[in-house]
Amino acid sequence: MVTRMEIAVTGASGLVGSALTPALAAAGHRVRRVVRRHPALNRAPVRPSGQPATHPDEVGWNASTGYFETAGLEGAEAVVHLAGENIATGRWTAAKKAAIRASRVEGTRQLCEALAGLPRPPRTLICASAVGYYGDRAQERLTEASAPGQGFLAEVGQVWEAAAEPARRRGIRVVHLRCGMILTLRDGALAKMLLPFRLGVGGVIGNGTQYWSWIALDDVVGVVQHALREMTLRGPVNTVAPQVLTNREFTKTLGRVLGRPTVCPVPGWAARLAFGEMADALLLASTRVEPVQLLATSYPYRWPELEGALRHLLARESSHA
Repeated sequence: MVTRMEIAVTGASGLVGSALTPALAAAGHRVRRVVRRHPALNRAPVRPSGQPATHPDEVGWNASTGYFETAGLEGAEAVVHLAGENIATGRWTAAKKAAIRASRVEGTRQLCEALAGLPRPPRTLICASAVGYYGDRAQERLTEASAPGQGFLAEVGQVWEAAAEPARRRGIRVVHLRCGMILTLRDGALAKMLLPFRLGVGGVIGNGTQYWSWIALDDVVGVVQHALREMTLRGPVNTVAPQVLTNREFTKTLGRVLGRPTVCPVPGWAARLAFGEMADALLLASTRVEPVQLLATSYPYRWPELEGALRHLLARESSHA
């Protein structure tokens, strides 16, 4: 029997949040969206002061200004924290890197301090994180117990997760979802790869031996729901599929599903020329990540293998078209 909960979600309009919030509502949970704008309905009743009434299911928070309607978090039994600057858009200039870091570290710190200050804090906080925590590790098998790596994303990952310390000190169960490449046709790496592959000009990136840890968006949503129920989960949770593939294997699978050749490789220098530092961190780095915690707690993957995940996504796209 599913326990109905009051759940607050930051980043509710983002890639994961826009899929998660309707899934939580469909499961019977009451969802409070933490939004950057002042949470007011367009047709909300007006108070005697002339100010519109606050939407009961929205909480206002702007991390850049420090505005936080913390009273809106009262009574929430769980918080899912997904907000953060998109790392895969635009070149990593100094300003972009500062925004990536601040949105994750400062945002998480503000949220956790707010939760820690509540008279009745939530029991559970689920925070997004990323396999970038491990850095470029070649063929090494990486579990939740593995040491952090080196490089910009690894450094951000460490301080991002550490920023949740106020919540941990308050006794809140904190889960860090270290997500791999999230497969969806709405945005992200797969969406950007589809056009060249459909045109028959797709191919391996770099030497193709780097491991890409991936997970279907449906399973990210499923893992969040699993983490809400499974009270033994805490700390880092590698949110990846059990089938980890090299870029060459990923490329061949995508070409087979699309029925297209994959004979146009992208040399590492070309990827760096196009994307700068981001190419080394997201496309050429090797992260062979294993979902030890999810397997140990019997998470039921919907899409444990890449080919099934891709065929499902493309079939859904065709049906919508």
